[in-house]
Amino acid sequence: MSDKKTVKVTLVKSLIGRLEAHKACARGLGLKKINQSVEVIDTPENRGMINKISYLLKREG
Repeated sequence: MSDKKTVKVTLVKSLIGRLEAHKACARGLGLKKINQSVEVIDTPENRGMINKISYLLKREG
């Protein structure tokens, strides 16, 4: 599994008052709290969710 590329994303803005679809993207990436970081596998699906809510995230890697 270590050969899979990953992307580290951190939720830097609140989900309060956001569109339901954007909240669902954050949940799908495994983000629940501000300043929480997760590493997700770099797939087209995850990349699409990251791009959709990029204004809420900080992306590394």
